[in-house]
Amino acid sequence: MLLRSIAIVALAQLVPPVLAQGNKPFDAALAFGARQSVADLSLSPDGMTVAYVGPSHGLGSALYTLRLDSGAKAKPVLLASGKPERLSRCHWVSNDRLACSIYGVANSPVGLLPFTRLVAVNADGSNLKQLSTRANLYTRGLQLGGGMIIDWLPDQDGAVLMSRNYLPDDHTGSHIASTAEGLGVDLLDTRTLASHTVEPPRRDAAGYMSDGRGTVRIMGLDVLGPGSQETGIIAYYYRTQGSRDWQKLGDYNYVEHRGFAPLAVDHDRNIAYGFKKKDGRQALYSVALDGSMHEELIFSRPDVDIDDLIRIGRRFRVIGLSFATDYRAGVYLDPEIDKIATSIAKALPSQSKVWIADSSADEKKLLLFSSSDDDPGVYYLLDRQTHHLDTFLVARDELEGIRLAKVKPITYSASDGTRIPGYLTLPPNVQIAKSLPAIVMPHGGPGARDEWGFDWLAQFFAARGFAVLQPNFRGSTGYGDAWYKQNGFRSWPIAIGDVLDAGRWLVAQGMADPGKLGIVGWSYGGYAALQAAVTDSGVFKAVVAIAPVTDLNELRNEARDWSDYDVVSQFIGNGPQVRAGSPAQNASKIKVPVLLFHGALDRNVPIAQSEQMAKSLEKAGVPHELVTWDDLDHSLEDSSARTEMLRKSDEFLRHAFGN
Repeated sequence: MLLRSIAIVALAQLVPPVLAQGNKPFDAALAFGARQSVADLSLSPDGMTVAYVGPSHGLGSALYTLRLDSGAKAKPVLLASGKPERLSRCHWVSNDRLACSIYGVANSPVGLLPFTRLVAVNADGSNLKQLSTRANLYTRGLQLGGGMIIDWLPDQDGAVLMSRNYLPDDHTGSHIASTAEGLGVDLLDTRTLASHTVEPPRRDAAGYMSDGRGTVRIMGLDVLGPGSQETGIIAYYYRTQGSRDWQKLGDYNYVEHRGFAPLAVDHDRNIAYGFKKKDGRQALYSVALDGSMHEELIFSRPDVDIDDLIRIGRRFRVIGLSFATDYRAGVYLDPEIDKIATSIAKALPSQSKVWIADSSADEKKLLLFSSSDDDPGVYYLLDRQTHHLDTFLVARDELEGIRLAKVKPITYSASDGTRIPGYLTLPPNVQIAKSLPAIVMPHGGPGARDEWGFDWLAQFFAARGFAVLQPNFRGSTGYGDAWYKQNGFRSWPIAIGDVLDAGRWLVAQGMADPGKLGIVGWSYGGYAALQAAVTDSGVFKAVVAIAPVTDLNELRNEARDWSDYDVVSQFIGNGPQVRAGSPAQNASKIKVPVLLFHGALDRNVPIAQSEQMAKSLEKAGVPHELVTWDDLDHSLEDSSARTEMLRKSDEFLRHAFGN
């Protein structure tokens, strides 16, 4: 692995978190293309130190720690090169030690393989250990999943409860020879790697859930079909307190979102929190784990899904839930926290989204994150004893002091009269939109939705003078089954129709110049951009597609040698509609220029999708350009690459619009 503790890495390799603007003219592509300066903050158990992840050179990322003493400076602890390892969330195991998640994509004889790993490191960069592996010299097979920490064991200094993959070892001469295989749970000392098995591995295990007190209470098992193919169903089992026997909790179909999906265990109340449908929309329920299986509705909405839990502390106890209508809102189940949240909301600017990012072990110090449509985000530290709320760190240094655009929730009518929700972003200096260059920007997924808040891609185009409309077309999640339809691929005629109607609405309202209307999308959004041009090439005058799906049948074939092929095939569908819904198979219908971007290490959507699209456009005589990067994956997690992408997109659209 290329991950190294900072103790053996020259500090000159790290890029400082702050990028000085000086008196230079504002470069929007450079500022918005820069990766987030500060992400994934975590507060130490004693509340005296924070850790966060920031960008380093190129694809790299670094872990920093920062004491909360006056005048303290951030110290780099760990560096990941990004080739292929990339740091993500880091969390404190103790006051002097952290555990970090790593993600990467590696080339192999069988193609691109995504992998995850977990490592632990001291706050001074020493004693770096990999936590994921149960392998040894004689292990057979590949370990792609790095496991996960399911209990941080706050009462044990530096130990965790962790699910880990066991690989078989049939070396007869080894004293550790074992045919055990699958996902199990270990009690692991992150300092020494000493461990013992808490739950024996099972090949069909999908995951485990602890009660925050070191006891595994819930286990999920994959329900497999012929040939060990996944069915999209997980069978959940639970234990009553003090028992080792498993009892059936229920089945959950994660393709159709049917059944009860457990999310957390409340030790004190002896219940499991989870999501379940009510009237076609996701609601929060609890189920008693005492053998009675008593079910209780905690919270539901008649208009949108409940989609997240709010948790706090070293035991990650559930204190609330959240959902998104026009704006995201939180409902707190803990009365004390509810009072704090109400007070904080009054102290900060109106319409700010405020969330508890972390807390000290005693929950007397809270790390808060506040953001809005025109504010990328600020971290605050709240001392509940002194009632002091101190500004701490900003999420994006490059945008400090820059006036950003406001985002307005809107609805527009689809061709069949359905009101489609979305978000309109106008340039910062525009009060009344009239005949502007404009962009429709469908979201990725398709299992996703856009929300009100800061969006670096939309904000870039607004800064460059474009009006941007982000539609939550039918096929988006968050609004229930009736809105989701069969998902954005199988229901593409409806989803793409709504995307086209977003462009027509901008023109009909007089906001957009019909000759200067483009469409920009990433992932499924890129697919939607291309398929919109296939369906009606007269609406948008230019297409920018980033990492797009272009051939649905080929996307399905990518999964043919994997255990989820049947699930993927069911999700995409089959028949004539698959070919009709594949832009690469219908490139001759596109009559406007196309700009494509793609990373060669993209495992979500293989670069072959864009390469095939480029060939089809070439054959059809459609003006196009394909920009690729050999060492980037789906998220294009590189500031220089993102800057290039923004600059090229801006120039491409202006040229297509005749500017």
